[in-house]
Amino acid sequence: MDREQRVVIAADRDIVTARQEGRQLASTLDFSSSDLTVIAVAISEVARNILSYAHTGAITLQVVEKNGRRGIMVVAEDAGPGIDDIGLALEDGFSTSGSLGLGLPGARRLMDEFEIRSEVGKGTTVILRKWAR
Repeated sequence: MDREQRVVIAADRDIVTARQEGRQLASTLDFSSSDLTVIAVAISEVARNILSYAHTGAITLQVVEKNGRRGIMVVAEDAGPGIDDIGLALEDGFSTSGSLGLGLPGARRLMDEFEIRSEVGKGTTVILRKWAR
C-alpha cells in the first residue's frame, strides 16, 4: 500500500472509505487492534465535520516517522466557512449544527497530536497524529 492516501469527502460513503483506508494504512504499522479502532473513529469525526460544515473536502492519510517512531497522520482539509472561535469549537457539547458536539474534542482526545488552523470564509485544516507503540 502507498504511504499516502487521499480521499475526497463529498458524501456519507466517502466517510466510510476514509475510515477504511485509514485503518488499512495504520494496520501496516505496529498498532494494536484497539488503536486501529481509535484511528478509524477519529477519521470519522473529522470527515463528518467536513460534510456537515463545508459539504466537501479531503482526508489525506500518511505514514510518518519522528525520532525513530512510525505513526499515521490524518489531514482533514476543507474550503468551507471556517471556525469563528476555535476554543469554543473544542469544548465538549458545543455545536452549531445541532449535533452532540463531540467531533473535534473527541478526535483530539483519541489521537496523540492535534493541530487545527481555520480562517473564517476560507476553510479549516485539522492535523491528527497517532504514534505506534
